[in-house]
Amino acid sequence: MAPPLIQLKDIRLTFGGTPLLTGVELSVSAEERVCLIGRNGSGKSTLLKIAAGLVEPDAGSRFVQPGATIRYLPQEPDFGDHATTLAYVEAGLGPGDDHYQARYLLAQLGLSGDESPAHLSGGEARRAALARVLAPSPDILLLDEPTNHLDLPTIEWLESELQNRRSALVLISHDRRFLANLSRATAWLDRGQIRQIDRGFGAFEAWRDEVLAEEEREQHKLDRKIVNEEHWLRYGVSGRRKRNVKRLANLHALRTQRRNYRGTAGSANLAAAEAEKSGRLVIEAKNISKAFSERKIVEDFSMRIQRSDRVGVVGPNGAGKTTLVNLLTGAEMPDSGSVRLGVNLEMATLDQHRESLDPKSTLSEALTGGRGDHVIVGGKPKHVVSYMKDFLFSQEQIRTPLEVLSGGERGRLMLARALAKPSNLLVLDEPTNDLDLETLDVLEEMLGDYEGTVILISHDRDFLDRVVTSVIVPEGDGRWIEYAGGYSDMLAQRGADLKREAMKTAAVEEKKEAKPAAPSAAPKRRLSFNEKHALETLPKTIEKLQAEIAKQQKLLDDPNLYTKDRKKFDEASAAVAKAQQELSAAEDRWLELEVLREEIEQA
Repeated sequence: MAPPLIQLKDIRLTFGGTPLLTGVELSVSAEERVCLIGRNGSGKSTLLKIAAGLVEPDAGSRFVQPGATIRYLPQEPDFGDHATTLAYVEAGLGPGDDHYQARYLLAQLGLSGDESPAHLSGGEARRAALARVLAPSPDILLLDEPTNHLDLPTIEWLESELQNRRSALVLISHDRRFLANLSRATAWLDRGQIRQIDRGFGAFEAWRDEVLAEEEREQHKLDRKIVNEEHWLRYGVSGRRKRNVKRLANLHALRTQRRNYRGTAGSANLAAAEAEKSGRLVIEAKNISKAFSERKIVEDFSMRIQRSDRVGVVGPNGAGKTTLVNLLTGAEMPDSGSVRLGVNLEMATLDQHRESLDPKSTLSEALTGGRGDHVIVGGKPKHVVSYMKDFLFSQEQIRTPLEVLSGGERGRLMLARALAKPSNLLVLDEPTNDLDLETLDVLEEMLGDYEGTVILISHDRDFLDRVVTSVIVPEGDGRWIEYAGGYSDMLAQRGADLKREAMKTAAVEEKKEAKPAAPSAAPKRRLSFNEKHALETLPKTIEKLQAEIAKQQKLLDDPNLYTKDRKKFDEASAAVAKAQQELSAAEDRWLELEVLREEIEQA
């Protein structure tokens, strides 16, 4: 095994009463890629700061291989007094580093280098910070939520960039797709300690569930043992005194073990306060357009949103996603066209801009509006402490100023405020930012149970695939197109559309370049018998392959399959891969024949 580039041993740290880290061990070797997983508040960011040498633990040791270079990406970068983004990035370079990399990476990330750090948006600040840590090509990259505030094109660029680098990675992120594509090992920080497996994030959740189930079984055995010992002490036949004293001591030890057990943190209890049902038609937009100066944001866009639809809006930062949603919900008026809202609409909105919260106000004041100690949830009063606990806040945090909350806690607070209002239309702008994976699961379940309509802006590919029923995507010059299904479905449909257009264009170009046919030209091209047969049968073949993929995927959806039956898991995985390959080939062949048929009919 390769020697570690960085190694943490027996790391201990306590903030206030409860220990945050208790004997944490973590080592990372060259080119290793570790995702660091844990609940909000479990100490992930603190551990990464210890690894970076920015926080001193109460106890334990930190070893870094001599000569190894480390770069750390914090959640909130500090630009200091740097005048431009280029100066900020160049300040992170070492003596032998190439200064060209600073300009190159800034350009790749859509920045000129002349921007003033004081006037950067959240996404621009994150891109500048990424350029700073990537430019030196360090041996170890410590990345804390690198995808926060980034749009999908930038996330996919970053994913590709990190895959092509040889740096070792320790990665904290809430983006499941990002973690699964990049990690090769998983470190789970749970109740102050780390458990590690040499598999990427894709295998983590099934493994975690098995670990917790085994832990629950052990605690049940311990409880039964305590009950049996207590029964023996009360009713058992008296033996020698020494034997009784020893058994009593064992009972005290068992009780101490049970008392010191730290159970897992509970799940958030997310539930939207639902109003009466809206009408069947929620929103109808007809030929709406919006421009700022000469720039077209929305051009001639039409769509209908029905009750219970879940609509995702994706696209690069600055494409106009928020403007489009504002037009659809009536918050802004279009320059032309019309928007009709359905009857009995009650809308609740989650804004991505958390700056609207007063950092000096307390958690209680933010939830109650500074009025009393009750929150109005669905038109009924609920004590603020009880409502806080639904969103994983403790009673002790009731007077906590918002400025000291973590990013995940601020995200949960915004959700708590939005979901308290009765609604049948939820408008969520980047709801997944900073939320841990468990809270994302609960949010996903809540949206699945919500009987109203959801409009969702997000850059989280996995979350979109799990939640939405259609996706709206910008195609440039103010044009937006709606695709059925989730994000992956949209990519597949766009790929098929682009391929069809490319093939049609190629056919037209080939026709233009061909020499004019002589009067005695060959007969008109016709489909052969095999081509006709394939055109007729391929749709059925495609349906069968899709059904096979769905069947095998249903098996793989069982989180315990890997541990219960490894052979069955491997067979299902291989079957899915084979069917997907055959499906892609069948779809390509059908597209090719369909284009040929259209060309023949139009000739």
